[in-house]
Formats: sequence, C-alpha cells, structure tokens
Amino acid sequence: MEVKNAVGRRKSAIARVYLSQGTGNVTVNGKDYKTYFPLETLQYVVTQPFAVLSLEGKYDAKIIVDGGGMKGQAEAIRLGITRTLMLFDAENRKALKAAGFVTRNPREVERKKPGQKKARKRFQFSKR
Repeated sequence: MEVKNAVGRRKSAIARVYLSQGTGNVTVNGKDYKTYFPLETLQYVVTQPFAVLSLEGKYDAKIIVDGGGMKGQAEAIRLGITRTLMLFDAENRKALKAAGFVTRNPREVERKKPGQKKARKRFQFSKR
C-alpha cells in the first residue's frame, strides 16, 4: 500500500495530507473530518477533489492541519488533497485545474502599520 503526501496552504493554515488506497476514511488531526468541520459547506470543500474525479471512497486521507481558521484550514486541505491526487495520476491534473483547485490562493493578511489603527485604516484626522 503506497502512501503519498503533499502540503497545502491557505492564509496562515498549513495542511499535510497523506493519501493511500482505501475505503474513503478522511481523518483531520485524529478526528473524522465531519466532526472536525461541523459545517456542511466546509465538509464539501474538503471532499471536492474526490467528487470532481469521481473517486469518493477510493482513498484514505490522514491530514494534519495547523494555523488559520476553519475556512482557511478546509481550503488548505483541499489544495493538499489535489496535489496528492496529481502525484497518484498525472491525468487528474486537467480536471482539477479546470475546477480551479491546482492554483494556490496567494492572499494573506496585510500587516498593521505603525501610526495607524489597522493595515489601511487611519486614526481620525482633526484639523483643529
């Protein structure tokens, strides 16, 4: 049984995905992904690469995710699963690329600047 792994990132979340042939068990940080992500939309995001390729129930995924929020973690997992599926079969890339899962979303939080309230917001200006 061959195990392949890849890393997915989104915002400040990092997901390490280990994929092997199996029965469709997806565990995130030692828990089932449905208990780790209680929202159905996030569960859908995690399993999207399998749905696009019609591979539900064919691979087991062991995922370790750290940092970020729930949505960032779910999207990092999606990217990690996508990259791992491409390692199993290079033909998967075309369908995954068409679905928009191959490209990493580069948006990060902009840092707060000194002398300002937030990254772009300034303190109220008073002329007098």
